[in-house]
Amino acid sequence: MAMVAEFLAMSLFIFISIGSALGFNFPVVANKTSTRSQDNVKVSLAFGLSIATMAQSVGHISGAHLNPAVTLGLLLSCQISIFKALMYILAQCLGAVVATAILSGVTSSLPGNSLGLNALSEGINAGQGLGIEIIATFQLVLCVLATTDRRRNDVSGSAPLAIGLSVALGHLLAIDYTGCGINPARSFGSALIANNFENHWIFWVGPIIGGASAALIYDFILAPRTSDLTDRMKVWTSGQVEEYDLEGDDMNSR
Repeated sequence: MAMVAEFLAMSLFIFISIGSALGFNFPVVANKTSTRSQDNVKVSLAFGLSIATMAQSVGHISGAHLNPAVTLGLLLSCQISIFKALMYILAQCLGAVVATAILSGVTSSLPGNSLGLNALSEGINAGQGLGIEIIATFQLVLCVLATTDRRRNDVSGSAPLAIGLSVALGHLLAIDYTGCGINPARSFGSALIANNFENHWIFWVGPIIGGASAALIYDFILAPRTSDLTDRMKVWTSGQVEEYDLEGDDMNSR
């Protein structure tokens, strides 16, 4: 059921988000004040609000990762088993491909249709694009780990909304540089349907490094746990999160 939730939520997320981005390419006749900056805000909000909505809708079923980088971060933070993480990533990639394929049909008459393909902007080299993807993904995964940390009793408000705003923030930063990947499955769907894998490695390596860095820094420096390797191995192999000592007192004793 969790895999179905990831697939369905990912499909809706991709369709809504990339669909909003493709709308930029439609001719604007009546409103001559439409600018690139306005569209950046529109697309950023679409990505952020759709993530927040999906997280609220299926978070209680699958955790609503909807991003291989988030899944990796939660894996390294010992909140999911290795097998389940791999199945989540497969469901996320499949959902992205299906949603992008449907969008391809819906927008088949759109001239110069990129299907939301991530690419380096003019003047941005591979190293610079990689750095942008690392930083944008880092802040997202850090937000996910911090807002869903069950040891905390000071979190108020909506965690899905906070994560959605983090996604929007990443897009406000990265759209002009890389088109903002920060989600390997989202990038893979567009690359596969558009049959264009130029510099595609950036949109896997960047989010993986960013997500892994956020998990390691949060789990071992910012909010360290004293659980040993045996406890962590139990989670990675069996997925029994209840056996992982969350040590609620650690936050106050740090």
